Amino acid sequence: MPEPAAQSAEPTLLVLDADPPPRLGKLAGRANIVHADAHTLGDQLPYADVLLVWDFLSDAVRRAWPGEGPRPRWVHTASAGVDHLISPELAASDTVVTNARGIFDQPIAEYVAGLVLAFAKDLPGTLELQRRRRWQHRETRRVAGTRAVVVGSGPIGRAITTTLKALGVRVALVGRTARGQVHGQDELDLLLPRADWVVCAAPLTDATRGMFDAHAFGTMQPSAHFINVGRGALVVEDDLAEALGKRWLAGAALDVFAEEPLPSGSPLWDVPDLVISPHMSGDTVGWRDDLGEQFLDLYDKWANGEPLPNVVDKKRGYVHSHD
Repeated sequence: MPEPAAQSAEPTLLVLDADPPPRLGKLAGRANIVHADAHTLGDQLPYADVLLVWDFLSDAVRRAWPGEGPRPRWVHTASAGVDHLISPELAASDTVVTNARGIFDQPIAEYVAGLVLAFAKDLPGTLELQRRRRWQHRETRRVAGTRAVVVGSGPIGRAITTTLKALGVRVALVGRTARGQVHGQDELDLLLPRADWVVCAAPLTDATRGMFDAHAFGTMQPSAHFINVGRGALVVEDDLAEALGKRWLAGAALDVFAEEPLPSGSPLWDVPDLVISPHMSGDTVGWRDDLGEQFLDLYDKWANGEPLPNVVDKKRGYVHSHD
């Protein structure tokens, strides 16, 4: 548990900036706030008690952390995933890392539910026919009674499970290991062939990187749809493109990509039956304010010497839960 700096009345809070910056006015007189970008972060790290990673898409922390000098005793990232900042040196250190667990759960669940409904009711087809001024009656799928496999048993995966169940979908939730109502990752080969919807919301770790590959897509039924709201590197994108081209599955939606922003020249833009969105599934109106308020609450706890919630298991790469 980190403690505020004893040598100064005001601990130094280093912010890895993004635009717009966080609203930290409530910390006036309580923290010496210093701003950095990817180029200046390394020089500022030795003098910081706390690091707020507001630019959560940057890998600057992972690159700068192994440098010389002391390091902050607490790092908070304004994101659910921590793969962008954890280096071997940070993982081995005594620094406490917290994340934005709880902010994005329900928004992402609603986004996934929207995609499921859009696929089932062929909303893309309806919009395209409207654009062409063509009246073409079709039949669509019922959602209630279909089966989903949700990979990732953290808060986001659980929120997706609850929301899909409210639509009448039968859901199998998959985690790293089997426990209670959660299936283990080693059961995927048995679960995927029966799924109408496969949703990836897993953290990016050595065990999950590239887990959705040609083999995984090859086990899905041709009527299935795949949705990734986790991390881009969880999917072998070339394998997904080939699977869609060969009609191994009916469609897919990617909100995250191995390279972001997705280059305009990427072949993914032209893949049939693939919905592309720019890493926005959790971003609802006011989400940055929610992230800022969460950090301020955590800072109060840290300054008062209270235990911090949302502590990341740096070896696992996510907040470990025993439920």
